[in-house]
Amino acid sequence: MEQRYLGRSGLRVSRMALGTMTWGRDTDADEAATQLMAFTEAGGTLVDTADVYVEGESERILGGLIGEVVPRDELVVATKAVARRNDGPFGGGASRAALLSALDGSLRRLGVEHIDLWQLHAWDPAVPLEETLSALDHAVASGKVRYAGVSNYSGWQLGTAAALPGHTPIVSTQVEYSLLERGVEREVAPAAEHHGIGLLPWAPLGRGVLTGKYRNGTPSDSRGASAHFAGYVEQHRTERAARIVQAVATAADGLGTSPLCVALAWVRDRPGVVAPVVGARDTGQLLGSLAAEDIALPPAIRSALDDVSAIEFGYPERPMG
Repeated sequence: MEQRYLGRSGLRVSRMALGTMTWGRDTDADEAATQLMAFTEAGGTLVDTADVYVEGESERILGGLIGEVVPRDELVVATKAVARRNDGPFGGGASRAALLSALDGSLRRLGVEHIDLWQLHAWDPAVPLEETLSALDHAVASGKVRYAGVSNYSGWQLGTAAALPGHTPIVSTQVEYSLLERGVEREVAPAAEHHGIGLLPWAPLGRGVLTGKYRNGTPSDSRGASAHFAGYVEQHRTERAARIVQAVATAADGLGTSPLCVALAWVRDRPGVVAPVVGARDTGQLLGSLAAEDIALPPAIRSALDDVSAIEFGYPERPMG
């Protein structure tokens, strides 16, 4: 698998990341081990989790596999903090106390001495940004964290955090980005490019909709049929989405590949993107995503997909004529 630098940092990661949001709920430890082996055997290195995924179980499962299934030095381990884990005084948020408490919990569950990429899961308007960034500074200076990133930041939030002088550089931003969700192109992507920050798209398959599995209903074994993911998937089941899914399916037929591979290759090679984060319930689904490594979309197909999924740009994102 091709390796890319994360933003303007010296950290090299695989151009696909393995997401673990389902680990501990839809994916048990044995299946997770099989996924991790398949991913690393394909050349994958970047594995993404968070302290709140399945109440920390995702981190615990990954921690049990590091060293047992894959050597620690073959993985770039990424996790997140800020989202609320409990109602206690340090159970969430971006205060210095809450963040450093979350970091210690993640290190314990993962069973590692350091985290390669520690990400702020969301902006916290209740906490001064200087305080939040000081926690990142301390985490890096202590050796517990190597690089810092953010997730779900708007354009102005990302630009503000990146431009505040004297702090640990922000090297990545994790955002929803796919043919069905291109809103980041208005302000987040330009801010990231300006500050040398790499994009890590989550839900690059449009929450599963771009695979085409929902074209004729809701499969009983799909996320769309599950109690905890039905609403998450439903947001992208619109008339506009149906037109885009049809275009993706047509492109896949012409290329002799799957809609999944077409959708993933499109977002993987967008400007500024470093590595889409791909989650899978089972190894079969993951192997389908790994097959995209061999796909390069012809310019004509890429242009057609750009057109059918285009979003409107208004003032001030579009300069005045």
